[in-house]
Amino acid sequence: MDAIIHLAPHTLQMTTLVIFCLTYLGIAIGRIYGLALDRTGIILLGSIAMLAVGSISLKQAVDSISAPSMILLFSLMVIASQLRLAGFYHRTAIFIAQYLDKPAVFLAILMASSGFLAAFLNNDVVCFAFAPVIAQATLKKGYNPVPFLIALALASNIGCTLTTIGNAQNVLVGQLAHLDFGAYMAWVATPVCLAMAAAYIVVYFLGHKQFHLPEGKTPSPTITDDMPFNTWRTTKGLGSLAIIVCLFFTDIPHYLAALTMAGLLLCSHRLSSKQVLQGVDWQLLLLFTGLFVVVGAFHQSGLAQQGVEILTRHHINLDNPFTLAITSGVLSNLINNSAAVMLLVNVTDFSNPVNGYALALSNSFAGNMLLIGSMANIVVVQYAANFGIKISFAEFAKYGIPTAFASFAILLSWMWIMQ
Repeated sequence: MDAIIHLAPHTLQMTTLVIFCLTYLGIAIGRIYGLALDRTGIILLGSIAMLAVGSISLKQAVDSISAPSMILLFSLMVIASQLRLAGFYHRTAIFIAQYLDKPAVFLAILMASSGFLAAFLNNDVVCFAFAPVIAQATLKKGYNPVPFLIALALASNIGCTLTTIGNAQNVLVGQLAHLDFGAYMAWVATPVCLAMAAAYIVVYFLGHKQFHLPEGKTPSPTITDDMPFNTWRTTKGLGSLAIIVCLFFTDIPHYLAALTMAGLLLCSHRLSSKQVLQGVDWQLLLLFTGLFVVVGAFHQSGLAQQGVEILTRHHINLDNPFTLAITSGVLSNLINNSAAVMLLVNVTDFSNPVNGYALALSNSFAGNMLLIGSMANIVVVQYAANFGIKISFAEFAKYGIPTAFASFAILLSWMWIMQ
């Protein structure tokens, strides 16, 4: 095996374990003190270290990357980027803001629409597009944006679980577990809808007394449409997405259907492919590539199997969907939901599709618990800060913790009923 450092088998296994633990510790903390590294940089260093010491060969590293998952994820990002440039998200958010005169109705429409769009267009993208418009609209009307922005994040995290393409983790689970698109939607529809209703009750009950800003608060300027709406581009984007979803119900490989439509969508007289591709989250794609290599090396060393055996001896069976769901929820908040999923898909038996359903739902539901649990949460908080709106860790947790626990109770109850 090619390596810069040649180690004895036992030493190599221990070195692999150390690199794996340090990488996941870095993912949990989010940075390395003294270095300007984010999670993607940390994962990239971890994958390089695995190659350098010989924990995994270049061929094994390439083979460990799920090409269909990465291609599908890339293709969906292209479509989401095209719709953003068409002004679709911005126009939709402005339309929803018309109902602000009735805060309870506005909250319901905001959560339902953002959740539904997240199921097909990625939760991070929906939050990215909706947050600035919702922040401006609520301030202009004299409302407190905080509960509504938190509701946007919570609803997006819940809604994205309705399909196997709602977020990056679901794409991976759907591909690696070979989940049927229609069967998945049919199974998860009930817990997703109930979890959304629970989230609405939590936000309204805890936040309705804070919907209005204190007197004297200066409203924000009028909403400016910085992403003009283009009917033709929107029609093309939504049409392409509809065709992809229809093709998912056929025997055509999902990645091929999505990639073909994304390629056709790049063909435009006025919108350059460079503009569309700039909207692709290359950082996220690199993060998943690095995780595939790090987890692949961990798996190649035999440590993953040893870990499963240790858990089994302590009566923790990850092939049990209830245990898997709870483990996924805990790990998602200890480290990161993407990293948790990447670790668990390599040690889970997906011959039972319920394991795939449980993993997909649990990691996204758990992402609502804390501010750092999901990238969508961070996107909302960052955009809120641009308007002078502070959403603290404690403020988010006030809504997120009861929402996450309610969602998990619904999920576990549904699994018990279906079993």
